[in-house]
Amino acid sequence: MVPARPGGRLGRLVGVALVLSIVPFSASPSQATRGGILTGTVTDSVGSPIFDAAIEIEGSRYRTGTDESGAFRFTGLSAGPVVVRARRLGFAPATVAAQVADVGSANVLLRLSPLAMPLPPVVVRLGKMEYSGRLSGYYQRLERRTGGYFITRDEIDRQNPRTLSQLLQHVPGISPFRGRGGVSGIRMRGRTCWPLVWLDGTPMPAGEVDLDSFAPSSIHGIELYLGSTTAPLKYTYSTDVSSCGTILLWSRGADTDPIVDNPKPRWDIASMVASLSVYTADQVDRRAALDAKRPLDVRYPPSLFAARVKGLVIAEFVVDTLGRVEDGTIGIVSSTNALFSEGVRVALAQATYVPALRQGRAVRQLVQQPFDFDTGERRNR
Repeated sequence: MVPARPGGRLGRLVGVALVLSIVPFSASPSQATRGGILTGTVTDSVGSPIFDAAIEIEGSRYRTGTDESGAFRFTGLSAGPVVVRARRLGFAPATVAAQVADVGSANVLLRLSPLAMPLPPVVVRLGKMEYSGRLSGYYQRLERRTGGYFITRDEIDRQNPRTLSQLLQHVPGISPFRGRGGVSGIRMRGRTCWPLVWLDGTPMPAGEVDLDSFAPSSIHGIELYLGSTTAPLKYTYSTDVSSCGTILLWSRGADTDPIVDNPKPRWDIASMVASLSVYTADQVDRRAALDAKRPLDVRYPPSLFAARVKGLVIAEFVVDTLGRVEDGTIGIVSSTNALFSEGVRVALAQATYVPALRQGRAVRQLVQQPFDFDTGERRNR
């Protein structure tokens, strides 16, 4: 871990004024029949999406929350002016006015300003990683990116394709092919035969493999090799068999998936703050801080490091009077990837802090802390 400079990207988390906007756009006739539609996004003061913010239309029964991308949606609204309010613990609430129409939609953007400065960011920076386990070879080849075409889990999740063949047909040199019995396959550039398919290092039966029998959400990574000599040696049969190309599929599992996609506190943190059993940063004389003698051990997710993906997580949790992170209080304010969130959650369970002080005694404090994941390169590949 290395300290971040105060003037850096994360140092600008505070001091930015609230920004609101309304952007109208048209809706289809089917949408219009459900009444007015209002969508929106909630971000922090530097534009990072805020997860689990409480959204309401004032003076109505409409309530909802934001998803991982900070987005929310209301449908079936009556035409007319409305006021949208966004609230989240640790941020000043914000409102914005919008005009709902019978036909069409309105989109609002709310940026929440933090009530108190978060703790200094923890920077997770690696220059090199040693890979192990069943996916070590895949990660090594992904990092080098030599010889093949790679589709990462991050790309699969962002594209969210319905089928695997739909995902693969966008790869240069790949064309879809429909075989006997409706089997969905592909053909590689200049070939008229089926490619050799491997799943987790095991060759699939000879013949056309129905790629759509694999759910994209079950795939962790894909390697495509168009020729007989470009695939890794251990995944090459005879020249004749491999000449039509090679597809290596790597599945998701316990060694790739986060335990909790978006950690949410088990405790009602807002009630704890309201009852003064937990204090916020602006209510203490000395804020809680990481114990410099026991630095956090935050692991960089191997798949994201190999793909040179950088990211940001803002975590929220309670530090108790002994300097430990209280079980059941860890939540995620903002995150660019669930795998980063998981790394932070695991590290915080073992973290040690210097507790906050109020009127000379140690107290429990609600903490927000950013975690900046950096591959050590100036740019992503």
